[in-house]
Amino acid sequence: MDRYPPIAEHGLVGDLQTAALVSSQGVVDWFAAPRFDSPSIFAALLDHDGGGYLRLAPEHPDGTCKQLYYPDTAILVTRFLSPDGVGEVLDFMPPDRTGTASDRHTLIRMVRAVRGSVDFALECRPRFDYGRAEHELDLGQDGAVFRSAGIDGYLQTTFPLERDGQDVRGKVTLSDGESGGVVFTVCASGGDAPAPPTADWFHGQFEEVSQFWRHWLRKSRYRGRWPELVHRSAITLKLLTYAPTGALIAAATMGLPEQVGGERNWDYRFTWVRDGALSVRAMLELGFVEEATAFVHWLVDRLEEREGMEGEPLQTMYRIDGDPDLPEETLEHFEGYRGSAPVRIGNGAADQLQLDIYGEALYALSQGSEIAQQASFKGWHALARTLDWFAEAWDRPDEGIWETRGGRQDFTYSRVMSWLAFDHGLQLAERFRRPADLERWRKARDAVFAQVMERGWSEKERAFVQHYDGDVLDASLLLMPMVGFIAPRDHAWLSTLDAMDRKLVSDSLVYRYDPAASPDGLRGSEGTFSLCTFLYVDALARAGRVSQARYTFEKMQIYANHVGLFAEEVGPGGEQLGNFPQAFTHLSLIMAAITLDKALDAEDGR
Repeated sequence: MDRYPPIAEHGLVGDLQTAALVSSQGVVDWFAAPRFDSPSIFAALLDHDGGGYLRLAPEHPDGTCKQLYYPDTAILVTRFLSPDGVGEVLDFMPPDRTGTASDRHTLIRMVRAVRGSVDFALECRPRFDYGRAEHELDLGQDGAVFRSAGIDGYLQTTFPLERDGQDVRGKVTLSDGESGGVVFTVCASGGDAPAPPTADWFHGQFEEVSQFWRHWLRKSRYRGRWPELVHRSAITLKLLTYAPTGALIAAATMGLPEQVGGERNWDYRFTWVRDGALSVRAMLELGFVEEATAFVHWLVDRLEEREGMEGEPLQTMYRIDGDPDLPEETLEHFEGYRGSAPVRIGNGAADQLQLDIYGEALYALSQGSEIAQQASFKGWHALARTLDWFAEAWDRPDEGIWETRGGRQDFTYSRVMSWLAFDHGLQLAERFRRPADLERWRKARDAVFAQVMERGWSEKERAFVQHYDGDVLDASLLLMPMVGFIAPRDHAWLSTLDAMDRKLVSDSLVYRYDPAASPDGLRGSEGTFSLCTFLYVDALARAGRVSQARYTFEKMQIYANHVGLFAEEVGPGGEQLGNFPQAFTHLSLIMAAITLDKALDAEDGR
C-alpha cells in the first residue's frame, strides 16, 4: 500500500448522497458520511497515518493491479493479477432511490477469484471526524462495530475477523469461482444493525445497482463520436449530485493540492452556483431533464429565501442543503497529501463577492422550456427583484471567477456574465410574458456591453483581458462566444483566441492565467486547468478551427485517468492535481464534445 498513491490512481463510487475513492491498490482512502460534506471516516489520502482507510487486496509480491468500471455503471472493478491467480474486488454503493436524506449508507466490496487461488487481506482502520475522534470496537460473531462521536460503523464480512487494537484485520483464500465480500455500513448511533451478508446477497446487490445505472444511462440522447467518454462524465456528474436537493458538488474531495507541497488546498464538497448552473446546460444536452430541473429548483429556492433581505441575493456557494454557512478552518493535525498543507475544511470563498454568478444563474434558468415554464410566480418574482437590484449593483470590483485572494478588480468575465444576466432575464420575460421592468434591464445590459467593449479590450495584446487595469489574459473569457456575448468568428474574438494561444496554451493545455503577472494573493504555482482546456476546444470549434479543436480534444483524453476521470488540473509532468474528480471539468468535457460533434458534422455535410 503506497503512503500516497497518485491522485489519478482512484475510481469513484457513490450512492447520490455521499461518495468514496478507491485506489487501484484496493484501498478506500477517502470516505465521508452521511453526506458529501460530512467529516471523514477514511481520509488516508490526506494523512496516511492518522486519516484512516479500508484495504481489501492480495499481498502477492509479484502481483499487479488494474481498474475499470463495469460497463455503463458506477461499479468499480479492481483486478489483481499474479502467477497464482486472478482476483477482483467490485466496489459500489446502493444508490438513493427515495430523494430523502438518510444517515445510513452502505459501501459494498464484493470479492471473487477469477482464476487460480488468491489470498485476500483486509484491514479496516476508521478514523472518525477527520481523525479527531476516538472510537471503540465491538467485535462479535456477526462482525465489527466501530462506535464514535454519534456514528456507528458496521463492518460485516463473509470471513473471520480479528482484533488489532481498536481496528480489525482479516484474511480469506478464494479459489476459482468462489466469492465473498465486505460491507461497511455507516449510521447514527443506536440504529438497527444490518443483517449479515451472504454470497447471494452480494450478487443480488450487484444486479440491482447495475440495473439502476444502465436504466439511468439509457435516457442519454448523445449519439456523437465519444460515447464512452461523455457517458462516463455524465455518470460522474450524477455521482456528484446530492439527490435529496439536486445540488451538485464541485468535487468529491477536499484538500488535494493544486501544487504538491503548496498551500492551494481547498474544500470542494459544496455547491457553487457557477458550476451547478453550467451543469444544467450539459445535462439538458444529454437529455437528463430531471437532474437539470432539480438543480434549477434548488437555485430558485436560494433566491426566494433571500427575497426582501438586505445584502447580496446570492452567495458564491452553499452547502448541499442550501445552508450558506461554510466557515473555513485548518486541520492542523493532518499532514496533507504528500505534505501539502494546510488542509482546510469549509471554504472562505463563500463570503467573496463574485458578480458573475448572477449571469450563470440566469443562464441555468433559461435553458430549455422544460425548466423555464415550471417557474412559479413566486420564483419569477424573486428573480425579477434580483435583476432590479442587480441593475444598480453590477458595476463593482469583485474577486472574480477564480476566487483570488489578492484584492478586488473589475474583472472582465464578471462583466460579461452581468450582461448575460440581463440578456437572459429579458428573454425569459418576453418568451413567457412575465411582468418585468424591461426598459431598466435593457438599459443595464447595454451599459455593461459598452463598458466591456471599451475597457475590457487591450490594444497592447489585441485581446480581451482579465480585468480593466491590466493586460493579463484569462481563460475564463473562452466562454464569451458560448454565451453569445460575441460572435465566435468576430475579428476581435479571433484575435483574442490567437493571444491566448501565445500566452496561456502549452502543448494544447490551457492555464487559467499567469499568477506571476496577476498576483492572486497565494504562494506557489499551479498546473493547467482542465476546465479551460475543454472550453478552448469549444471555442476553437465555434471559430471554425475544427481540426485544431479535434486534435486538442483527442490529446486531452490522454490525461484522463485509467477509468476516464479528471481532477481539476494537469501538472507539468502530466500528473493530475487538485480535488478529484472535478464536476466542472466533466461538464465542460460534455459541452466540448457536443460542440465539436456539431462542427465535424457540418464539415461532413451532415
